[in-house]
Amino acid sequence: MSRTLKIYVGILVLLLVGIIAIEFSTPVPINWTKTYNETHKIPYGTFVFYEELDYLFPESKVQDIKTTPYEFFDDYFSWEDSTYLTTGTYILIDDYPEMDNTSAQELLDFASFGNDIFISSNYFPDRLLDSLGFSIRNKYNLKGKAEFTLTNPRFKNDSIAVEKGMSNIYFSDIDTLYTTVLGHQKFADSTYTNFIKTSWGDGYFYIHLQPVAFTNYNLLKKSNQKYVSSVMSYLSDDTIYFDSRNKRGKELGSSPLRFIFSQPPLKWAWYLALITTLLFMIFNAKRKQRVVKVITPLKNTTVDFTKTIGNLYYETKDHNNLIEKKITYFLEYIRRVYYLDTQLLDDKFVKNLSLKSGKDNSDVKKLINQIVYLKAKTNCSEGDLLRLNNAIEDFYTT
Repeated sequence: MSRTLKIYVGILVLLLVGIIAIEFSTPVPINWTKTYNETHKIPYGTFVFYEELDYLFPESKVQDIKTTPYEFFDDYFSWEDSTYLTTGTYILIDDYPEMDNTSAQELLDFASFGNDIFISSNYFPDRLLDSLGFSIRNKYNLKGKAEFTLTNPRFKNDSIAVEKGMSNIYFSDIDTLYTTVLGHQKFADSTYTNFIKTSWGDGYFYIHLQPVAFTNYNLLKKSNQKYVSSVMSYLSDDTIYFDSRNKRGKELGSSPLRFIFSQPPLKWAWYLALITTLLFMIFNAKRKQRVVKVITPLKNTTVDFTKTIGNLYYETKDHNNLIEKKITYFLEYIRRVYYLDTQLLDDKFVKNLSLKSGKDNSDVKKLINQIVYLKAKTNCSEGDLLRLNNAIEDFYTT
């Protein structure tokens, strides 16, 4: 390794060390994303709430639902006696859950058999809105902090003030015949309903519009946990079916390779291919030939030499010598190309040369006569040389 390369490598290592040091010394920014994920400890995750479920429902077992509600509860439905083989309380906390009307109908069926459904969300499928007879509206001009209260006098001291993350959604219409108002939210001097209980069959739906109240950020502030505990007190102490954000379909993410990663043989084949490709690139890079210095090829000086010799003969005015060489080279060309004997330059030779070369007979005869004349002439002039040269060049090119 050359000294220059060692310097470059040293500088690169120092830069990397500096970047790593700066990266580790920089405080990790707070992630304010509203995930409502029970495994996330960020401000708007629900890790604290999920961990407290065992204390809120000490007699209950907490079971995660990692499929859609329809897929989960349909497996517990007995078609023989048209009833469910399990009982309990379904809990969903998410601002915009991916629930379709099929899953909503499954929850309606599950509640009709005496089970509780608790949903804290900002969005509800049409099947729930129509069946339970409530409507929601977004009051966009509501600003500032909000106060969440419960209507039960026993919980009058469990109100909380929320400054961040709350929505401005409230119940604009409810079915008062089957619905009980359990809580309100207050913005400035405006109070709106945000928590209701509505009966369905032998069970109940508890609809809450502020899922942010169940996040880590709000549960760990002051005594906010009292509000959540009071809300949960309405639910029966039975098996808790917690709708997890970590669905089985999401475990693989949205990667185009999710099917490959879902199959162990394909996954290991993929990793093996990547490792093999990486090794090939490493070893192939080492076997590459060094950069070859470009060497300029030697210049062909034949033409320059010929020009020099020609100028030498021309300057010495030795026209006879030049004419002799010109004639010699031309006759050698005739022998090599047309395979003709050039010892006797007669009419027969002219005829044969004209036939083989495809030249006009009169032009060939004129050239040959000129050659014969100049071979016999003892004192040739510059004009003779030029005329011979032009005649021969015409023969070559015409």
